[in-house]
Amino acid sequence: MIRSALMTIMTNAAIKAGRGLKRDYGEVEQLQVSLKGPGDFVSLADKRSEKTIFDELSKARPGYGFVMEEAGRVEGSDKSHTWHIDPLDATTNFLHAIPIFAISIALEREGQIVAGVVYNPATDETYVAEKGQGAFGGARRMRVAARRELSQALIGCGIPHLGKMAEHPAFKADLAAVMARVVNVRRLGCASLDLCYVANGRFDAFWERGLHSWDIAAGELIVREAGGFVTDCDGGADYLKTGDILCGNEFIHREMLGLLRGASGARPR
Repeated sequence: MIRSALMTIMTNAAIKAGRGLKRDYGEVEQLQVSLKGPGDFVSLADKRSEKTIFDELSKARPGYGFVMEEAGRVEGSDKSHTWHIDPLDATTNFLHAIPIFAISIALEREGQIVAGVVYNPATDETYVAEKGQGAFGGARRMRVAARRELSQALIGCGIPHLGKMAEHPAFKADLAAVMARVVNVRRLGCASLDLCYVANGRFDAFWERGLHSWDIAAGELIVREAGGFVTDCDGGADYLKTGDILCGNEFIHREMLGLLRGASGARPR
């Protein structure tokens, strides 16, 4: 387990916010919920969690900037450091009492993600990584799965929701290409946990398009520190900007990249 001061600060912030989510999860029918867009919800639980994390990290590291799902960007006096925060990844799961949701916190230092925490309050699972220190699920060091054949691989994905109907045809083309070659495909509805499932070998690969830095910044570091490969869906390195991500071990990642590139030619124009 990583026991640095930075990791302690991040983990403590996630756990403290998680206590509030556990409380709200037990009273989800009483929560105030609003609609950000078609199929895209935000609850009072999201906002409470984000405020808790913001307050804790601001106190521990004054001057650092923030990029947050609900409050947006908050500039800090320290331009070298920025937190990327998703206070409740998978709000839709949370509101339907599905225990697959997470808090995701990542630290960017001079343009590179150097630390990440993903915490699921419903299961009390914590995933952490710090650059050069490996990735851990609880006290256990994690490694990506060793499978080399797509025909033996279980793949995670994200499905664009109602508000992203323009992306549905492209997703269908991707899915058709992947389904024809792998054991099966799973959709958790929580990108941060999907990435951690690749890191701990539950999934052999994961891909999704149209995400944000707060969805994937912590998880992508956790995958890389677990020995995985991470790119965008075209093999590029700007996935934190494009929001398109593909990860897996060296062999499955390469095969998946070929499938997704091939699917691009089958997409409706």
